[in-house]
Amino acid sequence: MINDFDLRMMALALRIGERGRTSPNPHVGAVLARDGVVLATGYHHRAGEPHAEIDALNKLGGQAPGATLYVTLEPCNHFGRTGPCSEAVIASGVWRVVIGCEDRIPGHGGGADRLRAAGIEVELGVRRAQAEVLVQDFYKHALLGLPHVTLKAAVTLDGRMATRTGDSRWITGEAARKHAHRMRDQSDAVLVGVGTVLADDPELTVRHVKGRDPIRVVLDSALRTPDHARMLRTVSSAPTWIFHAPDAPDERREALLRQGAQLLVAPRAESGLDLHAVLRELARRDVVRLLVEGGPHLHGGLLDAGLADRAAVFVAPRWLGDPEALPLSIGRPRERMLEAVSLREVTRRSFGDDVLIEGTI
Repeated sequence: MINDFDLRMMALALRIGERGRTSPNPHVGAVLARDGVVLATGYHHRAGEPHAEIDALNKLGGQAPGATLYVTLEPCNHFGRTGPCSEAVIASGVWRVVIGCEDRIPGHGGGADRLRAAGIEVELGVRRAQAEVLVQDFYKHALLGLPHVTLKAAVTLDGRMATRTGDSRWITGEAARKHAHRMRDQSDAVLVGVGTVLADDPELTVRHVKGRDPIRVVLDSALRTPDHARMLRTVSSAPTWIFHAPDAPDERREALLRQGAQLLVAPRAESGLDLHAVLRELARRDVVRLLVEGGPHLHGGLLDAGLADRAAVFVAPRWLGDPEALPLSIGRPRERMLEAVSLREVTRRSFGDDVLIEGTI
């Protein structure tokens, strides 16, 4: 029987599970408690390191007799980079395990059944919706071979992300820009089109908060990225990957290689590069969380191709009133409001005078 304490402990495990650099593994959090007291918490730090439940158990010397384990994802029951967590949980003396959601990857599941077979009480599906959100990026990568894509933008009240000349500095205030950098820190890679590079010359690094730079990815069919682009000159541990068409000029290839860019070939599509092919290649390179900070054509292309999973839009209390200013996205026309792209599970947060609206597409 699930009680209020169980719900609080799972909420704690979910918050803790957001930490870590786990790609291509899932984000998972765990809490060990006994008699209403938290004994230890844990999370999966990165691929190849202990899973969340083992991270928590290690803080207690691997033993937690009579404790309840709260874990956001079903303990694994197979050998991968690490051993099966189900066996470690059984050996720890835990008497009860409360699980957020099942592991749906073929060959990975069965942990709950193994625990039950060992006489451990198992409760499955506690805060299931939130637990599945925590691993939705992992599932898309593992089951579909594609990264989980978040479209991020800052817009005015009339939905414009830049003036007609391309100027967008700054639509939002400092608090919103800091949070945007936190989003970069939480992503494996950030994607832009060459138009954004030419208009803004962005670094695409994490500067306003403490964190790790994401891989910088540019879609640039003809390799128009300037040799002096800031993302090529900024000192960063993150590489810059530039996708280009097979017929891009050889002299541009050589110039950008000299600047340290990594060049990747993608097939052409009706307009620009084949976005499916680009995303498949990013997933093959273990990019699980992809943040898109591109312009309206890139956002529109991903929406039209059904490749975008989430939107994070900062709305600032200002407007341009110019029909020629750049909108959030440009894609296929939708003639009826019923055809509009919609968000579900919408949240709203304030950052100074700006509001961040997030949701699943």
